[in-house]
Parts: sequence; structure tokens; C-alpha cells
Amino acid sequence: MTTTRREFIVAGLGSAVGLCAVLATSRDARADDKLSESDPAAQAVGYVSVAAKVDKARFPAYQAGQTCNNCSLFQGNPTDAWGGCTLFGTKQVAAGGWCSSYTNM
Repeated sequence: MTTTRREFIVAGLGSAVGLCAVLATSRDARADDKLSESDPAAQAVGYVSVAAKVDKARFPAYQAGQTCNNCSLFQGNPTDAWGGCTLFGTKQVAAGGWCSSYTNM
């Protein structure tokens, strides 16, 4: 069977549109991947989703008012409920959370 140039281009465009839809879905799925306190990476740095739950005996450097959304590692807007963190790849951290890697902006 011989394929014309026009058929080849139309088929290619259809494939490109399908690929874009798959990539967009994958990105959206990652955006919903929230970090759990039981995650080994989270436990390694003492991550908690609510800063008030920080074990102050284990983390004496913690100070009231330190939260993920005002940390320099937070990759969201300060008003976002969840956002990215350079420590945890594609996983989202709670804006009101805290970990021992907290760094002032």
C-alpha cells in the first residue's frame, strides 16, 4: 500500500495531538501527587503537613511562623494550599507544612 504525502502528514498530526493529550494528563496527575508524612524522604527531614505538629525536641531550630509556603524551596505561590518543593521532585507539599530543610526567603 502506498501512502501519499497528504495522508502521512494528516496521520502525523493526529498522533501529535494524541501525544499532547497523554503528556498533559501525566502532568496533571503529578500535580495531584501529595507528599505523605509516611514517605521515607519526608521522614528523613521530619516533614509534617501542619507546622504546629513539629516535634520541637527533635527539631529545636523550628520557630513558630516557619511554613513551607514561606520557605525558599517552595515552588508555589504563597497563597497556594499545596506546591512543589525542590526536595521532593514532583510531589506537592502542604503550604502550612514544615521540614528541617526550611530556609528563609
